[in-house]
Amino acid sequence: MGEENGLKDQIACNTRISSIIDDDLSYAGYNISELMDNNASFEEVIYLLWNLHLPTQIELKHFVDELRANYAISDAVEQCILIQSRRHLHPMSVLRSTVSLLGVYNINAEDNSVEATYEQSIQLMAKMPTIIATFARLRMGLTPVEPREDLGFAANFLYMLNGEEPTPLQVTALNKALVLHADHELNASTFAARVTASTLTDIYSCVTTAIGTLKGPLHGGANEKVFDMLREIREHGNTEVYLKEKLDSQEKIMGFGHRVYKTQDPREKYLREMAQQLTQGTEDEVWFNLSCEIEAYMKNTKGLIPNVDFYSATVYHVLGIDSSIFTLIFAMSRVSGWIAHIQEQQKNNKLIRPRSHYIGQLNLEYIPIGKR
Repeated sequence: MGEENGLKDQIACNTRISSIIDDDLSYAGYNISELMDNNASFEEVIYLLWNLHLPTQIELKHFVDELRANYAISDAVEQCILIQSRRHLHPMSVLRSTVSLLGVYNINAEDNSVEATYEQSIQLMAKMPTIIATFARLRMGLTPVEPREDLGFAANFLYMLNGEEPTPLQVTALNKALVLHADHELNASTFAARVTASTLTDIYSCVTTAIGTLKGPLHGGANEKVFDMLREIREHGNTEVYLKEKLDSQEKIMGFGHRVYKTQDPREKYLREMAQQLTQGTEDEVWFNLSCEIEAYMKNTKGLIPNVDFYSATVYHVLGIDSSIFTLIFAMSRVSGWIAHIQEQQKNNKLIRPRSHYIGQLNLEYIPIGKR
């Protein structure tokens, strides 16, 4: 039965947004390698996922202008983030609550017309980086940095996060990471978003559902665990001994294997390249070298391949992103795919209502409480 293995290989819907066929990932018909090798911008990819075709120059300029005009968040939303910036709160819980709050402050949140849904989509997409950068800085006791409308999506986020304009290599690295994480067929959070959308609720509820799903450690959070592992190995000083101890005690090594891919994760090689370029000749090169050692050991002893989370941990760390918010960066990218799936579900909707297979007892006799 499908439920015994998490509905593995069960088809739940038709989609034109993304596909995984023979270990190849495509967005609306474009293989991920086609987009990466031609340096497609994240903004182009968002447009592609939402419209199922790449934009012309005029279309892209209009789309980018719309996003940039909506970067800023209100003082009320910033105050809400400040209240939630205490260390003990889970960053994904803060993101979940803040996105939900955006729906409270949008007076058109209950309007599900095509025009209103598009406006809400732009607002959600544009404000995610500002919410995340604001939270990250407030959590560290730093003053939030206002977004700059003259900077693209990736550059603006790094500027707001670190307080200085990023280098071209840094922008390229984050742009590639965002493109690679933008969508991934019917993963858990995307499926949750589509189920929610099928009830004809508002887009904020759908994205909040997706964030709550991504928060779970079996879906998001793997790259955070990868960097924790890198840090521990650096402290211990011996990769082989560390990994052998973990494997002998039946602990999972994060960043390896995938539910869908069998021979390779097509996204991993691009993040490996960016990790190498970002660290080459710097003191951060130790993280890349450790990653290579771990990859070699896992391949030789377990035959396991690294997935998208493995090298993204080093990329994010070198970009000045604290490991505690790695999953927020995942969400900042994946919201583009969530929105695409929400819109697709709404256009040809049917309530998603599967059945369960009952395996409990039957025909029990009621015994009055005095005789139990």
